Amino acid sequence: MPQLNPNPWFFTMLTTWLTFLLLIQPKLLSFIMTNPPINKSSKHTKTPSWTWPWT
Repeated sequence: MPQLNPNPWFFTMLTTWLTFLLLIQPKLLSFIMTNPPINKSSKHTKTPSWTWPWT
């Protein structure tokens, strides 16, 4: 059963991480968001409290 042989696991995991760090991550970081975040006003209106009929 070849999946029980742990020798190629380190190389496989290292190759996977290097692929992610060197190829996929720069592509994701270069993505330009179409809707940049905006600053919203910090005005909080006080909501009326609920009337609880059972208390």
